[in-house]
Amino acid sequence: MRLPNADRLQVDREKITDYLLCASHPDGQAKAEFFTRFGFRPEQWEVFAEALRKHGGSYSIVKKVESPYGTRYAVDGPLASPDGRNPRVRSVWMHEPGAGPRLITAYPLEVPT
Repeated sequence: MRLPNADRLQVDREKITDYLLCASHPDGQAKAEFFTRFGFRPEQWEVFAEALRKHGGSYSIVKKVESPYGTRYAVDGPLASPDGRNPRVRSVWMHEPGAGPRLITAYPLEVPT
């Protein structure tokens, strides 16, 4: 099964620049280090946002959790990266009633050698 409303996936600029690609964020620092190794850059955050939207819309859901805030979905698969190495990652999306799924986080499934 794929994400519902995959044509409406939302990736906020702040989620990328202030978290996933922020080397000074306490929780995002390791993620920033990982994703920048594959050519993603905060100043080109739209490239990362588009790669995450394609990732979320291209692969099957591996986990689904219902909550009072909506349904959280996890999607695993290769992430198209600027350097072409395409690491396997998990993207996590929250689908709130009346809105398209919104990116919550993304993280590596494997660390390349």
